[in-house]
Amino acid sequence: MDLYSAQRITEAEAGRTGLGTGPNRRLRLTLIIGMPLVLLVFGIMILVPKSLMDDVLHVYEAGIIGCLLHYVWVFAKYPRHSGRPPYLTRDLAMGGGFFLPSMFLGFWPGMFAAPAWAVFVGVAYAMEERRARRGHR
Repeated sequence: MDLYSAQRITEAEAGRTGLGTGPNRRLRLTLIIGMPLVLLVFGIMILVPKSLMDDVLHVYEAGIIGCLLHYVWVFAKYPRHSGRPPYLTRDLAMGGGFFLPSMFLGFWPGMFAAPAWAVFVGVAYAMEERRARRGHR
């Protein structure tokens, strides 16, 4: 086994378990931090005066947009499935998970963008696989 193969096996195992490394880690932390924050936002909205409730909500909505843009940035950095670290396609598709906090808050852009993102990643993967199979015939 050469050094490159050993490194790929190590990366695959790290990507499959725990937080992974590199872009996998960044995407998983984005999801882990971004989604549960909706509970903190609800708590803060209960505690702040009514005049500040909308401001707290808009800050979290901007955070959701930032999280989704982070997913777009990582996709742009690794556009081809064949050039991605192991499990990165799965982690990219998890960006659709921002649908739930968007739905709870009534944030329409997030309600449409998050599932559309997951579909986009899936279609991009399917198209690349289709091209690869046609090229091998």
